[in-house]
Amino acid sequence: QVQLVQSGGGSVQAGGSLRLSCAASGLTLSSYLVGWFRQAPGKARERVATMTWSSGTNYVDSVKGRFTISRDNAKNTMYLQMNSLKPEDTAVYYCNVNYIRGVAWGQGTQVTVSS
Repeated sequence: QVQLVQSGGGSVQAGGSLRLSCAASGLTLSSYLVGWFRQAPGKARERVATMTWSSGTNYVDSVKGRFTISRDNAKNTMYLQMNSLKPEDTAVYYCNVNYIRGVAWGQGTQVTVSS
């Protein structure tokens, strides 16, 4: 059974930093396309960052230069380092993995950035 368990997040003032973690079980993250998504109140879920099995990365324009997606293969865990946070980054963040049998999601974690 594939399971993604998130940790991190919380509340921070604008300009601050947070790191999200997503620990996987039931599969090896380094074999698949993984990513982070977010959903703000009243808005559609948005893809924030992705990483391929070969460690290629891609970011939505609004977070380029501020967010970094990474992966620790030994821990089978992925991360989202968020710097220079803005109030518009406030959302529930989800990790995601696309694997052979489907798609798995983390439980979501709230990130709140105050001005």
